[in-house]
Amino acid sequence: MNKLFGTDGIRGIANEHPMTTEIALNVGRAIAYLSKRKGHTPRIIIGRDTRLSGDMFESSIISGICSMGVNAISVGVMPTPGIAFLTHDMRADAGIVISASHNPSQDNGIKIFNSDGFKLSDEKENQIEELIFANNMEKLHPVPKEMGKVSRLDDAAGRYVDFLKSTFPQDINPEGMKVVLDCSNGATYRVAPEVFAELGVEVTTLFNQPDGKNINLNCGSQHTENLAAEVLRQRADVGFAFDGDGDRVIAVDDKGNVLTGDRMLAICSVILKKEGKLKNNLVVRTVMSNLGLSVAFQKMGIDSVFAQVGDRFVLEEMLARGAIIGGEDSGHLIFLQHHTTGDGLITALQVLAAMKKEDRPLSELARIMKVFPQMLINIDVKRKPEIETVPEITAAIKKAEEALGDKGRVLVRYSGTQNMCRVMVEGPTKKETETHCRQIAEVVKKILA
Repeated sequence: MNKLFGTDGIRGIANEHPMTTEIALNVGRAIAYLSKRKGHTPRIIIGRDTRLSGDMFESSIISGICSMGVNAISVGVMPTPGIAFLTHDMRADAGIVISASHNPSQDNGIKIFNSDGFKLSDEKENQIEELIFANNMEKLHPVPKEMGKVSRLDDAAGRYVDFLKSTFPQDINPEGMKVVLDCSNGATYRVAPEVFAELGVEVTTLFNQPDGKNINLNCGSQHTENLAAEVLRQRADVGFAFDGDGDRVIAVDDKGNVLTGDRMLAICSVILKKEGKLKNNLVVRTVMSNLGLSVAFQKMGIDSVFAQVGDRFVLEEMLARGAIIGGEDSGHLIFLQHHTTGDGLITALQVLAAMKKEDRPLSELARIMKVFPQMLINIDVKRKPEIETVPEITAAIKKAEEALGDKGRVLVRYSGTQNMCRVMVEGPTKKETETHCRQIAEVVKKILA
């Protein structure tokens, strides 16, 4: 069967399969059709990030929804977790986000939430694909007088900002703190500064002038150099860099050091444990987590379990095991006591709250976890055979693993959203780590690039 959905929705280069207006139209049709039931007129919420192609895909999806007799509610530019919140808060039947997250501006994607604000199950994604590839949805159209209509939700940003503020502890006053925000010229460019300002924080905002082409361009969660420099220049308490759709965040401490998701996860988890709120004494992390996180959790007496890479897999483990916190080193953290999905703004607020609760700078809180030397190399590939079926790559991995022994580890995996192979190595020294990582990457490049 043809596949549209990857690990995080549908994604690709705009105007190339699968990210075409034709596919977008049919995605809208399929979601609308599956939302219909007798005696009920469904409503579907739609938002997007700041990419140039966003308007085009939004129009196509809305056309598909309305053609099936379902109403569409457009909220314009909105972070992905904002759509999840609004979908549940307004009791809509589904929420759709047009975004390619941290990918470059020429890419775009479609993410879908169910009525409870959770990302779709594999089963529901399969149903959408089956409807699209059956190529007969024209036969399912209602008569003209029963077509759906589109409306605009003008107070969407305000609703989301109020929700975000409600996740910050009421008994903590952050007034006077200095925060620098890098909004990646993406979906957080309006709401992020507003949230922190309304809490009384002194805010400096970078990269909040989107033009459709500059999203994630040398800024945001994957490019923190400018943020770190500004934090030092402003003598700020902390900096936060969001990705293009706002579901991830990377922090910069008062010394200009970068804190990825693992360290933020450690800091927030130990606060929950101190407060007696760490349900089942459990945290969910991924196989990409740094070895230092394992050591930190052992010292803290916190249990943790691994999930596959991808926030949907983290969430699945959290729900299955009764955990309220989990996340990825990429900065995608989930606080289930607050939200149904990863939210970079909620994560930033929880880190800020931790600083106030402990009355210590973030550079001191970060000492809770020592980061093992790690190197990650991304290789663009033309094909994605199972890694274990490629003898040259498995031999290179085995050689590195034998050399590292129990002092390091190797992980080679494909990206779920791009034609890319990721080679990650951790080891006792920077030199050893880099040597092994480059050797494996060269083999992958030679065979698959």
